[in-house]
Amino acid sequence: MPTNASGMAEQAGDSTSLEVVARAGLIAYGVVHLLIGWLAVQIAWSASDSKSADTSGALRTLADQPFGRILLWLVAVGLVALALWQASEAVWGYRNREGAKRVRKQVTSWAMAVIYAALGVSAASVALSSGSSSSQSQQQATSGVLAWPAGRVIVVVAGLIIIAVGVAHVVKGVKKSFAEEIDASTMSPGAREGVARLGQVGYVAKGVALGLVGGLLSYATLTFDRQKQGLDGAMQTILAQPFGRFLLTAAALGFVAFGVFAILQSRYRRM
Repeated sequence: MPTNASGMAEQAGDSTSLEVVARAGLIAYGVVHLLIGWLAVQIAWSASDSKSADTSGALRTLADQPFGRILLWLVAVGLVALALWQASEAVWGYRNREGAKRVRKQVTSWAMAVIYAALGVSAASVALSSGSSSSQSQQQATSGVLAWPAGRVIVVVAGLIIIAVGVAHVVKGVKKSFAEEIDASTMSPGAREGVARLGQVGYVAKGVALGLVGGLLSYATLTFDRQKQGLDGAMQTILAQPFGRFLLTAAALGFVAFGVFAILQSRYRRM
């Protein structure tokens, strides 16, 4: 019976319907990054700082569009499907890898599953009009963790993990190791080169942003400066630097590149 149940679960993880919805989820994932890039440009060149360049700000921008809540639910379903697909990859995938390489791939898939699931829940929460931004929610959650025994250590470690994920993104972009995830057999040489450039710029820019978020989370925890938490805090920190508008615009273009790359992945990603 356990073997049969495992086989049924594996078959579900490899189902065509899940693959179709997961590919739609990649489009949703890309759209979220495009919106973050757009909001970052607005923050860089607008006198108003009322807009939030975090994930919640992007999702709320989508919610404000015609049929926005319906679109948000589609985004949520697609992202949850992506999470399920990554979880199935972590459990049953990478059979052609052995030892540490397979473990590393499985850990990465579990991490991506958690990220996609969190984004899916965030999209559903915005669709249900929870009323609080992701930065506010993060600050509340962080405050709760800080009340635990060794809570400050836990939050700092979480910040260091985010930094490590950011470094991994930068390395992945520089080495172009994301190329092994793309089926380029049907691409022209020019399209293959364009996708590679988008992936490089997108992964490096997102990795730098994640590293900044992790560093600021650790710093804010140690100094009790809650305003520096989250992606929005990272964007505001970039803006405060010399030539901050141009630096933030460059970061925004990186998020846009990652968003376009994610959308292209919906067509060419190996699944």
